[in-house]
Amino acid sequence: MMFPLARNALRSFKIRSIQQIRARQSHKKHSPDFHDKYGNALLASGITFCAVAWIFAATQTGIKWNLSPVGRVTPKEWNDD
Repeated sequence: MMFPLARNALRSFKIRSIQQIRARQSHKKHSPDFHDKYGNALLASGITFCAVAWIFAATQTGIKWNLSPVGRVTPKEWNDD
C-alpha cells in the first residue's frame, strides 16, 4: 500500500521538476546566433549573385542558347569512292 503512494509521489515530483526546468528555459532570452544575424542577408545576396551571373551569361557571353538546327543544317553529298 505504501509502494504505490511513494511511486506516485516520486513520479509527480519528476514531472513537476521537468516542467519547472522547461518553464525556466522558455523564459531565458534567446541570444541570436550566426543564422539569426546574417541568414536572410546571405540568402538575399546569394540569390542576387546567381541572378546577376545568369543575366550576364545570357546576354554578354555570346552563347547560342539551344537554337534549333532545323533548316540550317544541310547533309553533305554522298561520295562513292
